[in-house]
Amino acid sequence: MQLQSSPIRGVRVAIKVLITDDEPDLEMLLRQYFRRELQQGVYDFRFALNGAEALEILRADPSIEILLTDINMPVMDGLTLLGHVSELDRPIQTVVISAYGDMANIRTAMNRGAFDFLTKPIDFADLQATLDKTVRRAEAERRNREDRDRLTLLDSELSIASRIQQSFLPQRAPQTQQVELAAIMRPARHVGGDFYDYFTLNDHSLALALGDVSGKGIPAALFMATTRTLLKAVAHRTAQPGQALTQVNAMLRQENRELMFATLFFGLLNPQTGELAYANASHLPPLLVSANGSISEIPKSGNLMLGAISGHTYRTLQTTMPPESKLIVFSDGITEARNHAGDLFGSQRLREVVSELGPSNAQATLDHIIAAVEAFTRGRVQADDWTLLVARRV
Repeated sequence: MQLQSSPIRGVRVAIKVLITDDEPDLEMLLRQYFRRELQQGVYDFRFALNGAEALEILRADPSIEILLTDINMPVMDGLTLLGHVSELDRPIQTVVISAYGDMANIRTAMNRGAFDFLTKPIDFADLQATLDKTVRRAEAERRNREDRDRLTLLDSELSIASRIQQSFLPQRAPQTQQVELAAIMRPARHVGGDFYDYFTLNDHSLALALGDVSGKGIPAALFMATTRTLLKAVAHRTAQPGQALTQVNAMLRQENRELMFATLFFGLLNPQTGELAYANASHLPPLLVSANGSISEIPKSGNLMLGAISGHTYRTLQTTMPPESKLIVFSDGITEARNHAGDLFGSQRLREVVSELGPSNAQATLDHIIAAVEAFTRGRVQADDWTLLVARRV
């Protein structure tokens, strides 16, 4: 017989069983038959002479998990007791004791939640086998409850983590008359490994960043938060995006025991001239959409992903955003979104979606792209984070 474990490791707790029967001799017989188990602390028997007395005991002691009850008893019968037991809002494994030929009552008892039944006169060997089976059922129910409680707690903690992660992202765009900004990060799980950021530096340049961390879930979210924090701190002390990524990579490598990495596009935009200095750490090349609708990719800078290799020096490249042009930076969750046939949304379809929109502001462009991805996937479970940043130079 496996004993119930207590919260203290190595300590065993007797299984509490409430036996309800109006035959006074039954208690003596049961205590005699199960004397070894009672002495060893396998069972802790409680007794009641009717359903009303049993109900009081159950209400007073929530640790009782097993109930054996007769049907025909004074004051409150066993079937009425079962009805009240179901209202206690806790699992109690019930075994009904009945005389031969009482199948109608047995069926009623089973419909009211009884786990098993015994016939009178009681066969004690049968009773012991039934108790063993009921104990296993009670232990399985307890494990299920504990698992559900852990999942509920985990879900609550993940919801909090999701709100914390969303609070890491910029709550409002920097105020500038020359550039419109819109961005979204929609995680595939409660929390994700993608991030975006935009902020103004001391020289009035506009910092734009979008990154994608390897993996998913809590580890990716933590690495994402670290990468974003380091980037924002370093960006205020360096003049070039490549220099910033070089320093971020060195710091990420110092404590990267889990060998995680991140791809990242980081650019510094001069809102007045449209000059864009950028470094791309193996991220997908952003799209540059001109005022006439032509689309081109921002060239890659040949840099490695962040956190992968120590000592890598990141290059800075230059391009220009003419007036009315748009910069579209995205994670691979956008282009690798799949429909129910398994087809990828793809970079070509993304270009087509952007082309069909025509002239539009940053928010309208973002909304149009996200709506197109949603329509393409048509309710399929999102497999990766969707992150998108649109900057439009007015």
